[in-house]
Amino acid sequence: MTPPAAVQSTSQTIAEDLKPMTADQRSMGVLTYMAMWLGDGFNIGNITLGSSIVVAGVATINLLQTVVAAGIAIVIISLIFTLNDRFGYRTGAPYVIQLRLSFGVKGAKMAGLLRGLPAIVWFGFQSWTGALALNQIGMSLFGMTGSHTFTCFLILQTIQVVMALWGFRSIKLVTGCIAAVVMMAMLGIFILLVTQHQTVIQQRLVQPSGTWGLPFYGFIVAFLGNYTAIFESAADYSRELKPGLDEYRRGLLYFIPIGLAYGLTIVTGAMLAVVTGIASPVTAMAHLLNNNGMTVMISAFIVLGTITTNTVANIMPPTYMLNALLKMPQQLATTIVGILAVLTCPWFLVQDSSAQGLAVFIHLYSIFLGPMTAIILVEYYLHRHQHVNVTELYDDQHQPQFTWRAPLALLIGAGFAALIVNLSWFVGFLVGGLVYWQLGMGNRSETAAK
Repeated sequence: MTPPAAVQSTSQTIAEDLKPMTADQRSMGVLTYMAMWLGDGFNIGNITLGSSIVVAGVATINLLQTVVAAGIAIVIISLIFTLNDRFGYRTGAPYVIQLRLSFGVKGAKMAGLLRGLPAIVWFGFQSWTGALALNQIGMSLFGMTGSHTFTCFLILQTIQVVMALWGFRSIKLVTGCIAAVVMMAMLGIFILLVTQHQTVIQQRLVQPSGTWGLPFYGFIVAFLGNYTAIFESAADYSRELKPGLDEYRRGLLYFIPIGLAYGLTIVTGAMLAVVTGIASPVTAMAHLLNNNGMTVMISAFIVLGTITTNTVANIMPPTYMLNALLKMPQQLATTIVGILAVLTCPWFLVQDSSAQGLAVFIHLYSIFLGPMTAIILVEYYLHRHQHVNVTELYDDQHQPQFTWRAPLALLIGAGFAALIVNLSWFVGFLVGGLVYWQLGMGNRSETAAK
C-alpha cells in the first residue's frame, strides 16, 4: 500500500482536507477515541430512539425484547465498524475517497450524498432537542415565558459550527469531560426511574408480552440504523487514530463505549416514556424531575451531549462530502452544513405524544445505506482483498469517472429493502452485497478471458 506521504506530494486536484493523513498527523489516542464514542452514545437522540418503542404511554415491545434488540444492534454496529475502519486506518484516506474504489471519481461524489444528507438531518435534529433543553434552562433560571426554542436552536447551531471549524481538534478538547459529565447525568436519571418508579415500569414495560415478530426486528433495524451512516464512514474517524492497534483492540474501542452508552440511553428512553407518557425526552425529564435546579442541571447536560454528538458524527462527514463534491474550503463547507441543518425543519421528527417520526426517518435512509455499506465492504475485502494503490486512487487519470456495477447493486438492494421497510437495512445489505459480489465476479472472469 502506497505511503500517504507520497500522495500528499502528488495529488494536486484533491482538497487538502481529503488527502491521506500520515502517522505523525494523527492526534487521537485510545482514551480520546473511546471518549469520543462514549460522548456520542450519551445523547438525547438515542434516548428519543428508546422512547420510540412507546406510543401514548404503551410499550410496543417489553423490556427484555428492548435489551435483546439493542444488544444485537450493538454487536453488529461494533463488528461493521471494525471491518470498515480498516481502510481509513491503513491508508489515512477519508470515506469520500474510499467510495472511489466502487463508484469511480464522479460517482463517489454522488454516492457521498447518501451519507451526507442523513447526517445533516441528524445535525438539525440533535440541535433542536438541545435547543429544547436550552429553552428549558431559560424558563427555569430567567423566568422566560413562551417558547424561544428556535432562537436557542440558532445559537446552538452557531456554536457548533464555530467549534467544527477547528476540525477534530475540538473533539479532543471537549469529548472527554463532556462524556463523563453526561454519563453521570444519564446514570442519575436511570437510577431515579428504577428506584422511584419501578411499579409503573414493571406494569407498562416489563410485564407486557410485547412481540418477537416483525416489530421486534424493526426496532433492531432502527437501533442499528441510528449508527449505519456513522459506521459506513468509519474511515473519517479511524484515519485520525494513532497507528499500532490491531483489529481486536480497535473493535473494543467501539464495542465498550457504544455498548455502555447506547445500551443505557435506549433503555432509559423507554423507561422515561412509559413513566411520563411523553415521548420527547426533554419535556419528559422536566415533568419527571419537577424541580427547577435538577431540571437546569439535566438540561445543561443535554446541551453538552448535543454538542459532542454533532461534532463527532454529524458535522464532519457532510463537510467532507461538500469538500469532494464542490472542492470548497472546509470552513465554507462547514458553514453551509450548519445552514442546511436548519432548513431540514427537525422539529417534525418528534412530538410529545410519539417519537415514531424519528424511527421512520431511520428506516427510510437505511433503505440506501444498507446496500451502500455492503458494497464498500465487498469491494475492499472480496474484490480487492485489502490491496489498494492509494496514489492511483487519488489520481483522476487512473480511476474511472463512473462505474455501473455499484449503482446497479445499490438500486437493486434499495428496491428490495423498500418492499420491507421494517427490515430495510438487513434486506438492503444482503441483496446489495450479493448482487455487487456477483457483478464483480463476472468482471474478473471477463478480465481473465482477455
